[in-house]
Amino acid sequence: MKQAIIELKNVWKTYEMGDVKVHALRGINLKVHKGEFVAIIGPSGSGKSTAMNQIGCLDIPTKGSVFLSKKNISTLDESDLAQIRGKKIGFIFQKFNLINTLTAKENIMLPMIFQDVPEDKRNKKAEALLKLVDLEERMDHRPNELSGGQQQRVAIARSLANDPEMILADEPTGNLDSKTGSSVLEFLKKLHKEKGTTIVMVTHDKHVAKQADRIETLKDGKIVGAKT
Repeated sequence: MKQAIIELKNVWKTYEMGDVKVHALRGINLKVHKGEFVAIIGPSGSGKSTAMNQIGCLDIPTKGSVFLSKKNISTLDESDLAQIRGKKIGFIFQKFNLINTLTAKENIMLPMIFQDVPEDKRNKKAEALLKLVDLEERMDHRPNELSGGQQQRVAIARSLANDPEMILADEPTGNLDSKTGSSVLEFLKKLHKEKGTTIVMVTHDKHVAKQADRIETLKDGKIVGAKT
């Protein structure tokens, strides 16, 4: 029986805007098993970003429970959530979120600093990850010296820095041209296939979603369909 890495049980997220309550998520149930590649797709306003925040332990639900490796994280405070995120989840963002004053290597080392990894291990791991994404010759370059595709590959390497149980990719090709976006998707598929990396990808693009093994469709804060 496959191990569930993340599970959302009847998750609601409600925002209060004055006297108005906005239900961004309406009783979502979702389970992602170890080694799966899952895409969550939906139009703008469907609740994708809110769902991503729940899956990534960036926020807690108004109602319902979120389990990460069988641990209920729904009631944890922000400092505990941050520790769990740092150890168990790697993030890839649409806007790369690299620090411009740091080199590619230093950007990859940063998550390891927060987990108190010794400096020699940080150096070795960052260099190995740069080699993995074919950027070892660019390790001393800063983000503004790299192309969009290269920056996203640095972001992918950074997401792997602490050997996370799951990679969460938020519109990973959104800021890239179609050719570069395709190469980034191919790399994610390679990670999944060859290393068994668990990937959850949030996207509005049907073509991008089709690269996953399973597609969960969100509409009006509800999962309205799943396809494998």
